[in-house]
Amino acid sequence: MKDVLVLTTGGTIASQTTENGLAPGLADDALLTYFGEVPGVTLSSEAVMSKDSTNMQPEDWLDLARRVKAYEDEYDAFIITHGTDTMGYTAAALSYLLIDVKKPVILTGSQVPVEAQGTDAVRNLNDALTYASQTELHGVFVVFDGRVMLGTRTVKTKTKSYDAFESINYPYLAKVSSGKVRLAIIPPEEPLVGITPHLTLDTNIFVLKAFPGMPVEIFDYLAENVHALVIESFGNGGLPFQGRNLLPGIKKLVDRQIPVIITTQILEEGQEINLYEVGKQVADAGGITAGDMNTEAIVAKLMWILAETRDFETIKRLMHTPIAHDVDFV
Repeated sequence: MKDVLVLTTGGTIASQTTENGLAPGLADDALLTYFGEVPGVTLSSEAVMSKDSTNMQPEDWLDLARRVKAYEDEYDAFIITHGTDTMGYTAAALSYLLIDVKKPVILTGSQVPVEAQGTDAVRNLNDALTYASQTELHGVFVVFDGRVMLGTRTVKTKTKSYDAFESINYPYLAKVSSGKVRLAIIPPEEPLVGITPHLTLDTNIFVLKAFPGMPVEIFDYLAENVHALVIESFGNGGLPFQGRNLLPGIKKLVDRQIPVIITTQILEEGQEINLYEVGKQVADAGGITAGDMNTEAIVAKLMWILAETRDFETIKRLMHTPIAHDVDFV
């Protein structure tokens, strides 16, 4: 027998029509009725919150993580129903907050409410349950449109289509169809050497998307107000140093021991920051490359690390340390 706990948070899957548009309203016990029966599996549910995932906050990630830890000894697997818009952020955050969890934690949701005609919710719920009942892996996963993805690699790439999520820079773990799981890969175990599990976050970070013409003065504000900065750069990690030169701003933050994480606006294949002069100068100014990590994972990981340390070199080391298979190269 396996006992599975469904933690509901709202989202499109639980949304109903209101005078102001779709909003979460379906109760957790009503959502439970859309799961099919799986021999040997007992389902329970608990409502954690009822939010459109646009309103999801880091404090909500902590609430979910604490619920899982509190019930870890009582249940064999967890399914979290969640809105799609910030599911990638929540999945990544839980991957760090629950780095030592020994059970599968599976996020799913839908593009169409479960009560609506043509919904994808019923399939996603039952695929999540199938995976929960059959997997031997532990950690955080997203199951959506028949595909199983690592929590740290899941990114929403479509606003309407049922195949809304992609596994970025990492293979799909499995596919689910007709009540069966077809494995693709089994991620290797990662030792937690030098990593302290904790349920805390420092949310005082900022994400800056580079664009032609970005004013350099923004760095003066950031240097006085944030604990870390993430810059979504161009291409392989490049930022302009002619005209509006951003490099002195980066160096100003680094000189104050404020980490500046450099990622790329390009979704696939990561960055090779030293390949071009425009990237190498960023690295020489102190920018910390994020390799092939996605922004959702960078944000969550940085909040998680900063809650434990503000030491610049330790932050750099941990950002470059693969955790929950979040990075393959830097």
